[in-house]
Amino acid sequence: MAHKAVGIDIGGTGIKGAIVDVSTGKLLSDRVKLPTPEGGEPQDIVDTVGKVITKLGGLKKKEPIGVCFPAVVVKGTTLSAANVSKNWIGLDAAKLFQRSFDADIRFVNDADAAGYAETLFGAAEKRKGLVIMTTLGTGIGTALIYNGVLIPNAELGHLELDGVDYETKAAYSAKERENLSWTDWAARLQKYYGALEKYFHPDLFIVGGGVSKEYEDFLPLLKLSVPIVPATLRNNAGILGAAALAAGR
Repeated sequence: MAHKAVGIDIGGTGIKGAIVDVSTGKLLSDRVKLPTPEGGEPQDIVDTVGKVITKLGGLKKKEPIGVCFPAVVVKGTTLSAANVSKNWIGLDAAKLFQRSFDADIRFVNDADAAGYAETLFGAAEKRKGLVIMTTLGTGIGTALIYNGVLIPNAELGHLELDGVDYETKAAYSAKERENLSWTDWAARLQKYYGALEKYFHPDLFIVGGGVSKEYEDFLPLLKLSVPIVPATLRNNAGILGAAALAAGR
């Protein structure tokens, strides 16, 4: 296992990166952030990642790169694309990056990376059993981790409840779009997390996304038998998780 890796977090508006000590979860560099190029085309994003790595001081020999990305990722191929070009769909993204960087590349879904980081270094550190990470934002991202092992590409934000894809009702974007009170939004979250509880019987829920900073306004309103806690790693979670997976942590 490598002890250091580069973590890259690609989003619809920004691309962040840092060098990570994967044994401790500490950043060994400043976090660098550049805007995601307009249109989010694959080669443009690769070029921007190259600029991020240059700002980090370049790659050291044998230093792997972990990349988290807003897509379902199977064996390095991106099967969907959120807030980036549709040209990512069906693309062997890992191979594209390997052509540009002389390094081992690990591509992973962004929610999976964040959830994995939380189990290694954050809210679920040393927790056994099934942990479900959820990110509440434009949609609902999810990650399943069982006894420290990531089960990739769980798209549980798309559960159908009341005849609809329920992230359209329970994501934070729905609260903003419909100007819902915390109480009204929490009622929708109650239905969503209640369904996850019934279907999966997890040992812990973690809530991430920008709104998790305001967890005191809505998490106490939920009545669940499973503990539900806010994420702790904030904007570094994707970087840390991607780096740890790339390094074989």
